[in-house]
Amino acid sequence: MKNALIRPATSDDLDAIEALLPRLAEFSLPPGRKPGELWEGDAAALRTWASTGDPSCIVLVAEAPTTPGADSDAAQVVGVAFVRLRPELLSHDPSAHLEVLAIAPAADGHGLGRRLLAEAERLATARGAQSMTLHVFANNTRARSVYERQGYSGELLRYIKPLSQ
Repeated sequence: MKNALIRPATSDDLDAIEALLPRLAEFSLPPGRKPGELWEGDAAALRTWASTGDPSCIVLVAEAPTTPGADSDAAQVVGVAFVRLRPELLSHDPSAHLEVLAIAPAADGHGLGRRLLAEAERLATARGAQSMTLHVFANNTRARSVYERQGYSGELLRYIKPLSQ
């Protein structure tokens, strides 16, 4: 996938992007969590972006050529990064928040997540962000490892206790 192209997404990419979102739940979920809870809100936000062109959003896709002999010569979306520009939670300085970073299974392990993240950081910086935040589940060790290798560090812990069964 070294030949994958990172480019700004368009509303025409929405279906392919939405198809990648279930990847956000492909780890051992905490008790009581349902997979859709991890991506359905992102899907709704992306649909809003696609219909309004929300300027606070940065949406990138990784596009790879289809395999020779496939029905279409068109490239396919194999990764997505979705970032929202918003003030940092505590300092209120200009910041960005990584909402989604997802890679198709066939493209996993080829550095596309790292490339998408680097481009998202570059674009967020160009638009005035002084930091980038993200949320990751504590037991999603693979994602945490990726983010830590890219210079992210854990800062807050979120606790939850179900009050009704």
